[in-house]
Amino acid sequence: MSYTVLARKFRSQNFDEVVGQAPIVATLKNAIEQNRVHHGYLFCGTRGVGKTSMARILAKALNCHAFEGPTVKPCGACDSCVGISRGDDVDVVEIDAASNTGVDNIRELRSNAVYRPARSRFKVYIIDEVHMLSMGAFNALLKTLEEPPSHVKFIFATTETQKVPATILSRVQRFDFKSIPPDEIEGQIHSICKSEHVEIDAAAAKRLARLANGSMRDALSLLDQVLSMAGNRITTAIVDELLPAAHDELNAALIDALAANDAAEALAVIDRSLGGGATLDLWCSLLINQLRDLMVLRVAGEETDLVDVPSGLRSRLVEQSRKFDGGAYVFMITVLEELRRSVKSSGSGRALVEAAIIRLAEASNYSSIESLLGAIGQGTSSRGSAAASTRAATAPAQAIKPAPRVAASEKKNEIADERTAGSSPTSTGLESDAPAKRRPLTPGSRIIASGEPIARSDDRRDEEVRGLQQPVPPIEPAAVRAPSPAPESATIAHRTTQEDIRAAQNDPLVREVLDLFGGQIVDVRRNRQATTEGLESPGEADEDDVAS
Repeated sequence: MSYTVLARKFRSQNFDEVVGQAPIVATLKNAIEQNRVHHGYLFCGTRGVGKTSMARILAKALNCHAFEGPTVKPCGACDSCVGISRGDDVDVVEIDAASNTGVDNIRELRSNAVYRPARSRFKVYIIDEVHMLSMGAFNALLKTLEEPPSHVKFIFATTETQKVPATILSRVQRFDFKSIPPDEIEGQIHSICKSEHVEIDAAAAKRLARLANGSMRDALSLLDQVLSMAGNRITTAIVDELLPAAHDELNAALIDALAANDAAEALAVIDRSLGGGATLDLWCSLLINQLRDLMVLRVAGEETDLVDVPSGLRSRLVEQSRKFDGGAYVFMITVLEELRRSVKSSGSGRALVEAAIIRLAEASNYSSIESLLGAIGQGTSSRGSAAASTRAATAPAQAIKPAPRVAASEKKNEIADERTAGSSPTSTGLESDAPAKRRPLTPGSRIIASGEPIARSDDRRDEEVRGLQQPVPPIEPAAVRAPSPAPESATIAHRTTQEDIRAAQNDPLVREVLDLFGGQIVDVRRNRQATTEGLESPGEADEDDVAS
């Protein structure tokens, strides 16, 4: 007699035997009891979480011959239940979409769907990996799926829901199967070992449950493998010898080494992780996911529901999350995500991984930009203060706010100079002999201040921005000289009154220029220049005020 693997032998046969999917079981049982069974279902989830088993159980519940109608407790002994369990019932058709992807396969399904079932109440179509169907096949299925015959039920299963068209999703009820918690897998392993008359250490069962990564089928496959070596007694030593350590244990050891700045130990942990057969990009993804859980626990608190971890591991993860702050986790995740993308196309992927881990382990030897600038401003060494105030490079760099410029209107002065002075712009926007013109004081007029300019290079401005301010010495009033006389053709009259001087002094832009250059108003002149739509153009007739 051929051997039946544990994954098939102990497959769930009724709703009560389903592990880790209690909400879905309750919903389907209520739908059957209330006679609200939908014509189409979509079961989504990763491998080995019970999608196909749930589809078969639902088919049994609908077609069990031991009852006059659908039941939540199929007998499992009638011809229909036995045939469905074996996968060869004439009224329950299981289709592998990976090998039946074309339109012709769906057309055949549609043509057969119109016929009533041979011996059961419903004709049930179970399509596994439905996302593998071609777009043409999906389109051919739409009408039948939306309005099927009353005796037809569709049950789809997929591991990649994003590949299923929205037109299909809108016509079915979707159920998302969660990864099975390790403690429930561990309990199932103990139950199966008891049925098989096998002794297993608690630590060995825990290790198998964690290696399964939420998949019951993977856990039973690993148990089959260990039984082939151990016989009737499974110990922790046998599991350690035959199977690699769980990735979360290795990642936890790696994070501890990073927190201790122990680059050598971190490299040794990486060697054990990669020696277990994990690819570089998968290793990066698993480590990123674990760092994400620690980051959320650190930021949102240990009672948060944003992290789905077993209750037995939560306390350990909470303790480990305190070893870094939120910014450090953000930095590490960013580095590892860039690393994950790089190793896919690199011929030296392992070297990149090890270099990135050394960088993270020695992060405290670096200093943040803020601490360096603070040390420069105080005239002290930055190394000691940086190490005491922040962990190197683990805190994400923040934008440095530059010191404010001398006056916001300085740039406006430069633009006004270029527009009205009639000379080519310079690096400072000021010229020594040309009068500097300003924005309007009153409608149709402008205040133009002239004086001895201060030569200011771009380098000096940069130094001021970086905090190395050297105060600009104010120009004494005696150094301000009168501007060059305006051309006679543009001068209408020269009239200085106290009213004109007061008006110029009260203008905020004029006061800003006087404060900047240390000047004072000694004369006011009026020039004729034209104004076009409220904006003055040099050389045209209008009256401007000139303060010198």
